[in-house]
Amino acid sequence: MTQAIFPSAPSYQRQLARVQAGFTLIELMVVLLILGVLAALIVPSVLDRADDAKGTAAKTDVSNLMQALKLYKLDNSRYPSTEQGLAALVSKPTAEPVPPNWKKNLDQLPKDPWGNPYVYLNPGVKGEVDVMSLGADGQPGGEGKNADIGSWQP
Repeated sequence: MTQAIFPSAPSYQRQLARVQAGFTLIELMVVLLILGVLAALIVPSVLDRADDAKGTAAKTDVSNLMQALKLYKLDNSRYPSTEQGLAALVSKPTAEPVPPNWKKNLDQLPKDPWGNPYVYLNPGVKGEVDVMSLGADGQPGGEGKNADIGSWQP
């Protein structure tokens, strides 16, 4: 009756020897190769997603800044000058033309997702006023993640 519960000693020792044998070098190399191929396929797509997210965040910031500038114009009948810049949305400008009905439109000025200040131009090159991020490289122009993101874009 004890033989039905416990396997015979020789077959048990064979099974134990197989479990203790471990993996061969070839098996380990195949597993490492598969992991390397998967990493090569997945990592670039994950890195591209981070750049896409930063671009989307910059577009949202530019849109919010344009809305604040429109409120500024409603209150003061004009946009801030280029010299006054976006800072006119946070604190009352002292440079001419001093706004007659200034109101604080933002608590603080955001920086673009790459840590650079947003660029403001009045008059704008592409519109009445332009607000833009110069992209990851912080330089005008560029392509991909280095491309400018501006208020003229949908």
